[in-house]
Amino acid sequence: MTTMPSTETGLRPVPEAQPAREAPADATRGGERASLLQRFAIGIFIVVPFAALVAAVPVAWGWGIGWHEIAIATVMYFLTCHGVTVGYHRLFTHSSFRPKRPLRIALAVAGSLAVEGPIVRWVADHRKHHKFSDREGDPHSPWRYGETVPALLRGLWWAHMGWLFDEEQTPQAQYAPDLVKDRAIHWISRQFFAFTLVSLLLPPLVGGLWSWSWQGAVTAFFWGSLVRIALLHHVTWSINSICHAVGSRPFRSRDRSGNVWWLAILSCGESWHNLHHADPTSARHGVLRGQIDSSARLIRWFEQLGLATDVRWPTQDRLAMKRREPGSKAGRPSAA
Repeated sequence: MTTMPSTETGLRPVPEAQPAREAPADATRGGERASLLQRFAIGIFIVVPFAALVAAVPVAWGWGIGWHEIAIATVMYFLTCHGVTVGYHRLFTHSSFRPKRPLRIALAVAGSLAVEGPIVRWVADHRKHHKFSDREGDPHSPWRYGETVPALLRGLWWAHMGWLFDEEQTPQAQYAPDLVKDRAIHWISRQFFAFTLVSLLLPPLVGGLWSWSWQGAVTAFFWGSLVRIALLHHVTWSINSICHAVGSRPFRSRDRSGNVWWLAILSCGESWHNLHHADPTSARHGVLRGQIDSSARLIRWFEQLGLATDVRWPTQDRLAMKRREPGSKAGRPSAA
């Protein structure tokens, strides 16, 4: 029987999931515990782009930013953002639609270019998050340390990026066995470092050829690689932290997921997080009037082109069932 939330942790203890059979040697990258080298690499890929993001304002003020850099950074941002939201998240994690094989591969590659981790690792972590959302076992709940202001500030840091350095890793064979068995997707997952290099080098290649200068390559690398990666990282992590701490909650969910409107465009529709946790397999997250969800629009286009079938669009009856009663308030996360 599940106990009430601890005043010390703020999270509900839940029974541990049954351990899966031992995974093949190549089922994970580095085993079930992150090595010191892996955590060091994560730190490098967080600190360096973030430093560029911080420097972006004075660089733009002092030297300006050209249309080439704006175009390259914008295209790369939304290409990789949708690779994560449509590919990693709505397709591979939640099976919100069934794509043709070429589209499936393309979305896996586009998501890998976001430099948010190998696809199998990302999906395993996110499925575990949904299983234990805002309860004990959630990899990145902002309520991890309790509900006081100091505890929540500490939890927000953990949910945003601290959890990335946790030595303990989600068992991929247990939470993403379908992707471990998919040879093509598993291969893409294991080539994450190669896709990271492509993501870093493609913008300066385009910028250099477009301007036919080394300066064009350097500025494209700064804006289209470093700043773009850092911005997308922090927008994605904000879904874990901000969208589980604040926001409107028009739908009933078992956790504290909320809708944060000002993140909607940059997150490609992911910040309509309350409906997502109320109905995780829905292909559309922004279901109310005025809620922009570019990921759902892209899935609709794939469907119209015959590239996607069995799309799980929300129906009015289903949304009515998920609606929170007028005047009711979102409470503590309930037991699974």
